[in-house]
Amino acid sequence: MIEELFATISARKTDPKEGSYTNYLFDKGLDKILKKVGEEASEVIIAAKNADDEELVGELSDLLFHSLVLMAERGLTLGDIRGELERREGKLSKTKDRPEIDNL
Repeated sequence: MIEELFATISARKTDPKEGSYTNYLFDKGLDKILKKVGEEASEVIIAAKNADDEELVGELSDLLFHSLVLMAERGLTLGDIRGELERREGKLSKTKDRPEIDNL
């Protein structure tokens, strides 16, 4: 499903559809897309602090959508992300080297 959504988003970039929210974002440019990604990320954090999983699912969906729009805007593909995740697979994370959340 994510592949299909990304294909639709990418198609909007090359073949705009009048009235499309995705095209609105592309027309407004990178700054607008980044603003939406930041806004949705903040809303995910707030929703995660609440007990309503339905709200969290909605906000995560919004963040994923806007992240896919950002990827299309920058010319990235799902293959780029898949490759990076595969590169990281099986690597040990050195949690002792990471600062505690209170120290960020």
